[in-house]
Amino acid sequence: MGVIINFLNIFRNRMKQKFFLLLLLFSLAKYIEAQTSGFNDSIAICFQEIRHNTIQYKDLWNLDLYGPVLLVDPATRKIYSNFPDSAGILKQNGNIFTGLLPIMINIANTSLKWQGTSWAMIMLPLPQNNQERFDLLSHELFHRSQPVLGFRLANSDNDHLDKREGRIYLRLELEALDLALKTSDADEIREHLANAFFFRKTRNSIFPGSAINENRLELNEGLATYTGIMMSGRNDQEKQAYFEKKLIEFQKYPTFVRSFAYITTPLYGLILSRLDKSWNKQVNDTTNLTDYFINAFRVSVPVILCPDCLARYNYKVILDEETGREEEKARQIAEFKKTFIEKPHLDIILEKMNISFDPRNIIPLEEYGNVYPSMRITDNWGILTVTGGALLSKNWDKVTVSEPVVMSSEKITGEGWTLELKDSYIVEKNIPGGNSNVRKK
Repeated sequence: MGVIINFLNIFRNRMKQKFFLLLLLFSLAKYIEAQTSGFNDSIAICFQEIRHNTIQYKDLWNLDLYGPVLLVDPATRKIYSNFPDSAGILKQNGNIFTGLLPIMINIANTSLKWQGTSWAMIMLPLPQNNQERFDLLSHELFHRSQPVLGFRLANSDNDHLDKREGRIYLRLELEALDLALKTSDADEIREHLANAFFFRKTRNSIFPGSAINENRLELNEGLATYTGIMMSGRNDQEKQAYFEKKLIEFQKYPTFVRSFAYITTPLYGLILSRLDKSWNKQVNDTTNLTDYFINAFRVSVPVILCPDCLARYNYKVILDEETGREEEKARQIAEFKKTFIEKPHLDIILEKMNISFDPRNIIPLEEYGNVYPSMRITDNWGILTVTGGALLSKNWDKVTVSEPVVMSSEKITGEGWTLELKDSYIVEKNIPGGNSNVRKK
């Protein structure tokens, strides 16, 4: 009898444990459901806010920039959207649409064509600050709307901005713009602007063809950044404070090759907006922004600078810093040439690639192309993830990584990179020079 009672007690205790475990799991599921529901609600509110914001600022381009947006969690690839897709990947979840982003699509703050629709993609989490959030969303919505506005989605190489003279004259230009931004005296503003254009024209005369390449990127990223700032909800004082902070941050960027356009055009644009709030609507895809700004500000670019102008713009400090950087850069380039040119390496021909990268840290490697410290490329052959550097050729038809270290049928790895190959492709080793390449089976 005692044995039976003891067994019953054990049975009851186990049933209680199971009950409490089930109760705990049920409670946890309800908690997760509540958290998810709360997050979805906050995303829906975000879409409502940006919808209201684009209506409020539609006069900026005579167009409401609102449209399909993909908010993507980089860790899970989960999508939160304000529109459905044509293939039904995104399912309605309350007031939003959710799903998973296909693995072959790179995650970045960008615009893209997917399922026949133009989208603005933004990585989560979004900035908590309303002004920063509107800035980011409006920037990418502008990119999405560029074809409608008559602007190409175009980029260009500006390798001269990684050379000493290119960097010096860009920094001098920004020093002059900084002083023009901070003063309220009309004559001083015109003087600083004239000197800024002198530095720009001098830079472009040193590097033939650079004016065209700079202009292409400024029409693309420069106008997008200006749009974000003007639609951010910042007042005049907050816009000035924003640029004062950005100018300090910009000096610390490892390279200006692609990042310069995010600050030059918006700075000129903000100063010009104090005279003409509609200046941007007079710009088109063929506009030479340098000449446009010179005419709009009605300044005469000096032939030579006043004796003390260089000192006013911190020339000595800039010269010393850039001379030191040039010496370090020479050592860095020598190492990159060893890794990607001289030593055994892996070449991958690009067929139908999609790429994401950080525009602030690109390093030109002479005539060979640009080194990207981090990037992700998807192509017909699979996925390449780079965390330790890769060389992208000048015409974007080939990417080079260091020699493979570990190889399997599905994944090849080297120092700072991983290649996930599709079944129809292989890595071919021992080709001339000891290098490897990717080819179809």
